[in-house]
Amino acid sequence: MPHITRMAVALVTAVLMPWCAALGQVVSDDEFPITPDSILLRRDSVVVAVAPADSARMDSLSLLSDSLVAAAKVKVRKPFVPDPIRSLWLSLVFPGAGQIYNRKYWKLPIIYGGFLGCTYALSWNNQMLSDYSQAYLDIMDNDPNSKSYEKMLPIGYDITGREEKFKEIFKNKKNYYRKYRDMSILAFIAVYAIAAIDAYVDAELSTFDISEDLSMQVVPAVLAPCGAGQQSSMRMGDIGAGMALRLTF
Repeated sequence: MPHITRMAVALVTAVLMPWCAALGQVVSDDEFPITPDSILLRRDSVVVAVAPADSARMDSLSLLSDSLVAAAKVKVRKPFVPDPIRSLWLSLVFPGAGQIYNRKYWKLPIIYGGFLGCTYALSWNNQMLSDYSQAYLDIMDNDPNSKSYEKMLPIGYDITGREEKFKEIFKNKKNYYRKYRDMSILAFIAVYAIAAIDAYVDAELSTFDISEDLSMQVVPAVLAPCGAGQQSSMRMGDIGAGMALRLTF
């Protein structure tokens, strides 16, 4: 009987010894099963029990902090401010490039329409100048084989006996079209210069602060003669009532 009792005690001791040793050790992460209701035990850490409501609150705070961090990382897009000097040089190198750089695309049809009109006027006046110059030379040389001036006259029109009159007419026409040919060149240069100046001024005024309150009001006012503010005393007749114009900008 004592032998059986010793065997039972030894068996119980052998079974309980591993459990007793486990109580004095820290359970590792691999040995400890992690479940939603369990308490996570880590080496050299404090055990904290989190209630389900507190867990949901912490999750919402974590999501809020993550969104704030993400928003802070996003770069704030600054408003576009063109450089006036760059805009000027772009417009000088290629007309209209300054307006494209300033993002004022609606001005391009105006600029290129001006260039197109000047080009047409220059081409037309130069062609007419060439025709009347040749006609003037032909009518002046008295050569019967050179009669290009007849192309400038109605079909079958005879100028016999009136050559001197038509010499003056062709000379005036030649000078007329030369004048407008030169004016077309000046207009072409003017459109080129206006495009460059517009690009520069537009870029320069992009940072000009204009108040939203642009108004004009007519208000009553007390009128006093000039220099009345420097006098120690004024008579009642020197002061009058009137209206004043007030501009707010």
